[in-house]
Amino acid sequence: MWWIWLIVVVVIVAIIILVVSLYNRLVKERNKTRNAWSQIEVQLKKRFDLIPNLCETVKGYAAHESGILQQFAQARANYQKASESQDIPGMAEADAKLSKAFNILVNAVHEQYPELKANANFQEMQTTLKDTEEKIAYARQFYNDIVLKYNNMREVFPNVLIANMFGFKPAEFFKAGDEAKDAPKISF
Repeated sequence: MWWIWLIVVVVIVAIIILVVSLYNRLVKERNKTRNAWSQIEVQLKKRFDLIPNLCETVKGYAAHESGILQQFAQARANYQKASESQDIPGMAEADAKLSKAFNILVNAVHEQYPELKANANFQEMQTTLKDTEEKIAYARQFYNDIVLKYNNMREVFPNVLIANMFGFKPAEFFKAGDEAKDAPKISF
């Protein structure tokens, strides 16, 4: 009779170890997802901080480009609002608008102001922004890869039971807004 109790205890201990193990793996993956999102935010913040410097540099050369500069200001305000509320879709949309306004501005500057294109400050800012854009693109891809791994882990059996029991929610992918699907239009 004692061996029945031993089997019951072993089964209960095995179940507890399985639940704890699955829970810990889910926590690790959720934290990786949060970290990946933070890396996107770091790069977006860097770009966010560089844009006013770019605008000030361009203002001296491009006084009539105020419409583009206003797009920057509005996109920055939208991003800041979405960032404060941790609204991932809103941040993605604001990010797309910032990218679009940036591309329009850079293309306009290259066409209209060759002397600004040769300005060392402008070139340095442009290089920094280009590098930042590349880092943002990589961070977005990495984030989506991590979200995919976390969501897959969360949804497979028996993990789904543990995830639902402990309230693990699916993570959202970083999706480009509708603005990102349209090529920027430049007109003078």
